[in-house]
Amino acid sequence: MIDTKRMGRPRSFDEDDALIAAMNVFWTKGYDGASMKDLTRAMGISGPSLYSAFGDKRELYLKTIDRYADVDACAPIVAFETEPDIAKAVHGFLTSVISYATDSNSGMRGCFLASCVSTSVGEVEGVDERMENAINATDIRLASRFEVEKENGVLPPDFPAQQRGRLMYDMRQGFVFRGRAGWSGEALLEDIDDRVQMVLAM
Repeated sequence: MIDTKRMGRPRSFDEDDALIAAMNVFWTKGYDGASMKDLTRAMGISGPSLYSAFGDKRELYLKTIDRYADVDACAPIVAFETEPDIAKAVHGFLTSVISYATDSNSGMRGCFLASCVSTSVGEVEGVDERMENAINATDIRLASRFEVEKENGVLPPDFPAQQRGRLMYDMRQGFVFRGRAGWSGEALLEDIDDRVQMVLAM
């Protein structure tokens, strides 16, 4: 016989949806600016339910970072990895980043890690390691695509794959910064061909 009293009540909300809602609050208000009232209202749950499912505010914040790094942050990288032509792949990566940086009207422009999480490095325990891991993982994925092109003879053997991968990541962060500062997508796209040539130049 199952003791239903000991099992407790099943959760009446979708944890992933609630986590995304919490991420949006942190994204728009920052870690310090996001109150528990803001979070529970956006997530559509009570305070006790939040603590039961996600822990305290810091633990919830760390879970939103993990959620973003696993899924949402990959869109520009996927654009880079799926286009067969390397020049078009670099172009696709940059245009995807620019779209992220400028198209949102919700206040959540650009990258959650760059726009919000980076400001809490050294302030919230657990953030530093996650930021370092996310940056390193992105560098590796970008460089890996260049290494494939070297193996296929598309890029020369001495093409600096790691350095150009980091350059692309740094360009990404620059676009995010400009988008947050109010640059339009059209303005950021004006010199994109020069950026592509810069990445692929020997």
